[in-house]
Amino acid sequence: MSTRTHTHEEVFSTNSATLFRALHTPSAVRRWWGAASVIIVPEVGGKFVAAWGANEDAPDYVTVAKISVFEPGSRIVMVDHYYTGKDGPLPFEADFVVEFMVEPHPSGALLRVTQSGFPGGPEADAYYAGCETGWKDTFAGIRDYLKWASGERIG
Repeated sequence: MSTRTHTHEEVFSTNSATLFRALHTPSAVRRWWGAASVIIVPEVGGKFVAAWGANEDAPDYVTVAKISVFEPGSRIVMVDHYYTGKDGPLPFEADFVVEFMVEPHPSGALLRVTQSGFPGGPEADAYYAGCETGWKDTFAGIRDYLKWASGERIG
């Protein structure tokens, strides 16, 4: 089965350590991702769990992944993704891999997210397009979180 990959990257005006910390600190992730609850065990073999919705007993969406690579300060790779929403699981099979890379940059720190494993057929077109938009929105959320965390006025 052919698969697709999506990569999104931006430079943030913060240092690499601060940016990397925002990617695996549950309270930070909850804020920039708009999740109701986040649990992260930041280690190889650890878990990344997020849920959305007002009712913790019946969340709107849940995503769970295993952390296969955790290189402090630079890289997190997540595999074995599980996703479900109010309408159930995704309407296709996929073996997603999501990699977060943080690198120093003259203007701060570069964040690159690569998500691979999207099915190549039309059954995943809408989800793929949604993820492209979703990563742009996620990066905007991270940017807003970093401003908030530094005490900078937002908006």
